[in-house]
Amino acid sequence: MSLPAPNSDALAASQALQRLIAGEIADQGGAIPFSRFMELALYAPDLGYYSGGAAKLGRDGDFVTAPEISALFGATLARAAAAIMAQSGPNIIEFGAGTGKLARDVLATLAQLGVRVDTYTIIELSGELRARQQEALKDFPQVRWLNGFPDGFEGAVLANEVLDAMPVELVAREGGRWRRQLVTVADGAFAFVYGEPDAALLDQIRRQIPDADTLQDGYVTEVHPVAEGFMRSLAQMLRNGRGAAILFDYGFPGREYYFDERTGGTLMCHYRHHAHPDPFFLPGLQDITAHVDFTAMALAAQDAGLDVLAYMNQAAFLLACGIGELLLETDPQDALRYLPQSKAVQKLVSPAEMGELFKVLVVGHGAQADPAIVRADRSHRL
Repeated sequence: MSLPAPNSDALAASQALQRLIAGEIADQGGAIPFSRFMELALYAPDLGYYSGGAAKLGRDGDFVTAPEISALFGATLARAAAAIMAQSGPNIIEFGAGTGKLARDVLATLAQLGVRVDTYTIIELSGELRARQQEALKDFPQVRWLNGFPDGFEGAVLANEVLDAMPVELVAREGGRWRRQLVTVADGAFAFVYGEPDAALLDQIRRQIPDADTLQDGYVTEVHPVAEGFMRSLAQMLRNGRGAAILFDYGFPGREYYFDERTGGTLMCHYRHHAHPDPFFLPGLQDITAHVDFTAMALAAQDAGLDVLAYMNQAAFLLACGIGELLLETDPQDALRYLPQSKAVQKLVSPAEMGELFKVLVVGHGAQADPAIVRADRSHRL
């Protein structure tokens, strides 16, 4: 790979994290599950990608998310949130709020619409991102920060690209059976080795992967116990109140996730706007993600007591919620203002860009999806 070199401070931080991970590998007898490696690489205190101080989002970071592409994304999502709050309570929770731009756009739009928001709670693990959010949202007194789920909640829940950053288990077929991918240290570098899955992981594999025992030897993929746990916690919170959650992420339903031809899984890394497949490159300085199995997420929510209200691609959701009408609030004859906004909306909804790869799952308790969203629903594909 030809990737940009980090500066000396960043390299030193990565090397410190590598020593920490190597120390845990030694303490655990020579290997740890990949899920634990990913957890440390992303969330180790002060050194992990999300818990350290490196800029992650935007032009100077590693990737750009939908809220940074266009304010119309947040304005559209505000409409959906308003419909949920009308059935529950005047409150919003956002998980992983990034730079704070989505929160700012949602709150500004709701203020324009005359929709009251008593509290806008952000649950954020990254200290660096929390500081950016506090600066971006200093003019919105209803914003507050928490470190975890409240016991109960009434209102709308937003999560944009949250599930994909949760640690995954890597599993592989070898000799007609499933093996767990572990991480060890070999010749001074991190490397994969096979390990035996425990009963809980075998149950996860058989529950999540359709026709799991028919896949070919050499097939590597992911299962998502941490993300399923997040959905169960979300269900617990909403079951103690009323409301709905809207989750955006890239991924597939289970039957599309585990294609025979997708033999290498979906794990991907992002480093300074370069995407590549090596999770061992500069730990702490790059994002590590996996696509979301939306069937598994919907079933986890449903089994924990939530209703699956809708599932569709991002294009269908944004169009159903009126992003086209919002775009036309700018006069098409005003080319200097209209064309950049039109180009941004095209990126959000085009099947060749984010419109098809990104999906939207809506789950809730004591609330219903807007009729326009229901008409666009494709949850039968789950």
